[in-house]
Amino acid sequence: MAPTYRKRYKKRRTRKEQLQMRILMILIAVILLGSILGIIHKVKQERAQQTVSDSSWDITDKKYVDQRPELDVELLPVNEYSRPGLALKKVRGIVVHYTANPGTTAIQNRNYFAGLEQSHQTKASSHFVIGLDGEIVQCIPCNEIAYASNNRNSDTIAIECCIPDDTGKFNDSTYQSLIQLTTWLIGRYDLGIEDVIRHYDVTGKNCPKYFVEHESAWEDFHDDLAAYIEKNGVDKE
Repeated sequence: MAPTYRKRYKKRRTRKEQLQMRILMILIAVILLGSILGIIHKVKQERAQQTVSDSSWDITDKKYVDQRPELDVELLPVNEYSRPGLALKKVRGIVVHYTANPGTTAIQNRNYFAGLEQSHQTKASSHFVIGLDGEIVQCIPCNEIAYASNNRNSDTIAIECCIPDDTGKFNDSTYQSLIQLTTWLIGRYDLGIEDVIRHYDVTGKNCPKYFVEHESAWEDFHDDLAAYIEKNGVDKE
């Protein structure tokens, strides 16, 4: 092999090796980034689900709310897209969601779930939908699963909340009804306040949006649940 050719060959090989090294470094960086994001999400999940040290939340050991809020029971027809009719044998949590369609009413969202029987667009539903005026529509019995919370469908009650705008923040009427409904469910199923979670805590989805993007608001919501039980609860025997 002539010296000039050997130099060119060596130069091409060096460039190829450099390109391969850059590609390898990019792949490693992508893998590391994915791992870091996965760890961060796992830590947040564990933090949200861990045993709560705040003594004010221990109120559920002493009191419970036995007054059921007013419900508009509009059960979905049994179908494979929104009400499969499968038994929910044990309730271990309550999952809060938001509708992600500003300005719509509780009954409109309920009817959307019902319409999936014909449209086959997706599988989705919720046990309850809370509207902008605080109205609570029950779509599925609490002893059946809803298609709302992925791998927690089998042991949780789902609550969808309507929103007035793109911020995802609940108005006061919706918020107060959410507190009343959630505290009643906590008492009914002998749960703790730490058992009230977000859809985000199950899958990492930005739902309910405002409570995900404003962690302090989510913490305030838990504190408001405790305060409501303290004020309106009855003593456990």
